[in-house]
Amino acid sequence: MTSGERSIVHMDLDAFFVSCERLLDSRLIGKPVLIGGTSDRGVVASCSYEARKFGVHSAMPMRMAKMLCPEAIVLRGNSGIYSNFSRDVTDVIKEHVPLYEKTSIDEFYIDLTGTDKFFGCHKLASELRQRIMKETGLPISFGMSVNKTVSKIATGEAKPNNEIRILKGTEKPFLAPLSVRKIPMVGEVTYKSLCDLGVKRIQTVQEMPMELMHKVLGKNGLVIWKKANGIDDSPVVQYHERKSISTERTFDKDTTDMVKLKSIIIAMAENLAYQLRRGNKLTACVTFKIRYSDFQTYTQQQHIPYSAMDHTIIPVVLDLFHKLYNRRLLVRLIGVRFSHLVEGGYQINLFEDNEKHIHLSQAIDKMRERYGDRAIVIAAGMEAKSISRWNPFNGEPPPLLANRRQ
Repeated sequence: MTSGERSIVHMDLDAFFVSCERLLDSRLIGKPVLIGGTSDRGVVASCSYEARKFGVHSAMPMRMAKMLCPEAIVLRGNSGIYSNFSRDVTDVIKEHVPLYEKTSIDEFYIDLTGTDKFFGCHKLASELRQRIMKETGLPISFGMSVNKTVSKIATGEAKPNNEIRILKGTEKPFLAPLSVRKIPMVGEVTYKSLCDLGVKRIQTVQEMPMELMHKVLGKNGLVIWKKANGIDDSPVVQYHERKSISTERTFDKDTTDMVKLKSIIIAMAENLAYQLRRGNKLTACVTFKIRYSDFQTYTQQQHIPYSAMDHTIIPVVLDLFHKLYNRRLLVRLIGVRFSHLVEGGYQINLFEDNEKHIHLSQAIDKMRERYGDRAIVIAAGMEAKSISRWNPFNGEPPPLLANRRQ
């Protein structure tokens, strides 16, 4: 290996939720299994490879999945169990590699750059995969290359339960015959735009001038062109498990204005829930804090089923506020905290939430990503104009706001 050449591994647990259920009940092995919301409006969170042969995929409405695969065994799923299995896998990885990034409950990037001097990167990755399977009983696949994009696509080609190594210099020929849908960040809308151009294979993007992609798809077009050509300099970010996120507000003037208090509480809860979804996290414990003008401070918490959805969390926060609020005293400070965080994002929400809520949240979040955090807010929280809006999961400290007093 030449100096400066990177070795990036992408590891992904195969049909993770299904694999966990099969460890708990061996009768599910070899059978089509669907996991997700079991109501009419439920959504598939995960499905076995046996079910995928019938055209079933995750995020599909459960009723459609049952029509495509009537033989399937349908399970509701248990987010707590999956989180524990995920932690077991993380512990094995943490023990054996110098640098890793956990991007979801079942997905990891590992930077093995430099370890070839002592061991051999591919050998190390293969042995780590075998160790994970032996110690946890879960099937896992990996792709290995010089960057994150090519490794992630390679993992998709390796599945189920296999490994692929893409040698430096062979990235473009490896990618060329694949569908452009395989490029991370190419969703339904982008795929349709590319199909309208007659672009279906990655090779076609490789042969297009970069300027044309930029003209048609803007900034995204440039990113897609680079990924299609196997170019990606993004680093593996050191993973630190964050256990909680919170925000609080000290008022310039103590208040008993219920409309103002509720508006700020809703804005706080809405923003923190958005940060959870953006960080691919869920909370199982909501805490509300209130400080009165005499500096007496009270907190109350409530455990909830894992969630990151506004319509689940905001009523809990308001309920805690009503339990703590004493009308005879002026309020100096209010705060909201979400703790007991786990990886999982929409995947686990699919057990609890129906299609309508999921699609609404995803659409709103996309608009916030594009136009800013306050592009869409709940009407009742509009008055709170200076709630701290930062991403708590990107490793950066929160900004210090002028209105934030200790």
